[in-house]
Amino acid sequence: MKLQCDVEVVNRMLPTFGMKSRGKGTRAVLSIGKHLDKTTQRSNIYLMICTAKDRAGSKYKLKGNIEKFFTWFVEEGKATVRLKEPAVDICLSKADSNSLKNFLSAARLADTGSDTSSLPLSTLTPVRARDVEQPKKKLTIVSKKDYPLTSNFPHSLEQLQVSYCKLSRVDMRMLSLKALRKLDLSNNHIKKLPATIGDLSCLSELILHNNHLEAFSEALCLSTLQRTLQHLDLSQNRLQTLPAQFCQLRELVNLKLDDNALLCLPFHIGRLSKLRFLSAAHNQLAVLPGDFRKLSLENLDLFGNPFIQPNPLDHKMQLTFPLPLQELASRAVANLRIPYGPHLIPAHLCRDLEIAKTCDCGRICVSFYIKTAVSMNLHQVSHTVVLVDDMGGTDAPVEQHFCSLSCYSEFLDNSLQRGTR
Repeated sequence: MKLQCDVEVVNRMLPTFGMKSRGKGTRAVLSIGKHLDKTTQRSNIYLMICTAKDRAGSKYKLKGNIEKFFTWFVEEGKATVRLKEPAVDICLSKADSNSLKNFLSAARLADTGSDTSSLPLSTLTPVRARDVEQPKKKLTIVSKKDYPLTSNFPHSLEQLQVSYCKLSRVDMRMLSLKALRKLDLSNNHIKKLPATIGDLSCLSELILHNNHLEAFSEALCLSTLQRTLQHLDLSQNRLQTLPAQFCQLRELVNLKLDDNALLCLPFHIGRLSKLRFLSAAHNQLAVLPGDFRKLSLENLDLFGNPFIQPNPLDHKMQLTFPLPLQELASRAVANLRIPYGPHLIPAHLCRDLEIAKTCDCGRICVSFYIKTAVSMNLHQVSHTVVLVDDMGGTDAPVEQHFCSLSCYSEFLDNSLQRGTR
């Protein structure tokens, strides 16, 4: 029976001499096994504690020698074993809770002197240095020759960078690192992301700068990344679009999309209410989505995009008279905020409602509308704005939708009045 955890052995006599314990555990391997007592020439069951400084281990007799177990926080991987002789408390922490429970059960049986044949005893031998090393939390690999081919990544990793290794896909061994908070796979040749990246339930930072990505899947947008991902770097890839579900990543604070081939930003980008830093320079953006007005940024960079010169008279007419019944029903569902879902209406209608547009009058239009573009000063949505072009401008075109001819006509009248003042 072995257990890996942090251990502090506290001498209960220290306060008598006006001394305090260190209060900090050391990585150790604990073993329960038989050892020959040289004085009695009898085999007894001992607890052996091996650390990096004492790999040979210190042994403590168990039978009839445990005064008390303290297990209030065993579910958190913490417990204390109080021995009678010597007068020490063995404080355990950072243990796997299930392994700790099994270990304490074995210690209880050894203490009571129960039938030892049922105990999973270990051989009490010195441990290897790697067994008592502190768990590795950060690993950086920036050369293909250093990439592990035969060994696994340490399961305790919280930050992993693998760059300049010419990876063409994400190594599935990385996806078993459940404590991972930051994954940096920049400067590789990755073309596709596995949906299982979304199973990394602690991941807050994903850096994929300078790869060959052509898509960011819907599955990733609907995974646990919705609740954890705060920093996403997709710059210098081959992305042309992002899925509508991208805006489900509502914890995003920093989003980098520079140097792709993006033709448009996600329709509901305004739902990213926590977004503070957005860079999408050097793409193929001609116009920004209307939802862009809802953003509240600290820094915005849209330099080097082929933005159109907005003209309210230039418009796309997508209206029929009278409106189809499906459009009228869809508008009613959206305007009255009637709950819907694929269990109530066909999935394609759900998708249409997800990208419903808001008219200048405040009402909703779905598949039938008039669309134009208007100019917006980007300082309306961001404290700091990188110039949009070499001319020093900070204005960009934003889509505007209208649910009817009358709404569009009223908009034009207002525009002409402002132009004549």
